[in-house]
Amino acid sequence: MKCLAFFTSLLLLAGCASGPRIDTSHPSANHDSRIQFVVVHYTSASLERSLQLLTHGEVSSHYLIGDDKGATIYKLMDENLRSWHAGESEWQGRTWLNSSSIGIEIVNPGFKDTPTGRLWYPYSEDQVQSLIFLLKDISKRYNINPRSIIGHSDIAPLRKLDPGPLFPWKRLAGEGIGVWPNEQAVARQQTQFAAELPSISWYQGQLARLGYATPQTGELDVATRHVLAAFQMHFRPARFDGTPDAQTAALLQVLNQTK
Repeated sequence: MKCLAFFTSLLLLAGCASGPRIDTSHPSANHDSRIQFVVVHYTSASLERSLQLLTHGEVSSHYLIGDDKGATIYKLMDENLRSWHAGESEWQGRTWLNSSSIGIEIVNPGFKDTPTGRLWYPYSEDQVQSLIFLLKDISKRYNINPRSIIGHSDIAPLRKLDPGPLFPWKRLAGEGIGVWPNEQAVARQQTQFAAELPSISWYQGQLARLGYATPQTGELDVATRHVLAAFQMHFRPARFDGTPDAQTAALLQVLNQTK
């Protein structure tokens, strides 16, 4: 009898060790993807240095687009993992976008300052083609809103400039993987705003509505100028001086009206 009791105890312990039964027959429909945004960067470094920094440094990214012929797409980590590419950031009320975005780095020097002004480096056609291919694939798989494909400068305007004024936002929008305002509508609105500019509070409200983290002070403070400059660099790269002018107002108005 003692042997039987001991054997029964062992069976009970074995059953407990296997844990409770997990039932997966009632899946919830109330969810969406962790990935809500795609953030584009330039590396300010060579391909070799970029790979080193992104795989063994303090920053990381899901993808890196090289500057070689054909612009190789390097997948550096699984998309379900959180990469450290965005840092302190905000877009559309979401903060710390590392947790809700895919990061794409592009090998590009960024800029250099010269006696005649700042020189920005262009992206190659191969890099643009590789980026379009990658963004279309990601957007389809995660149902990414075109307005959620953004640059590092959009989500961190006080400290970042990438991907810079030569980044092809208009071309991406033409491919359905970004947004660009209707230029005829902008011209009409600009004529109206030229007669009288909106208040600073209006600019701040429109920027926030579009997604930018913007102070709502009613004053043209340093932070607001940085946000204006980031917006202009994205949608009016020919001049991004942070000045709240008629064309900037028209761009904001048209973009927010066509949401």
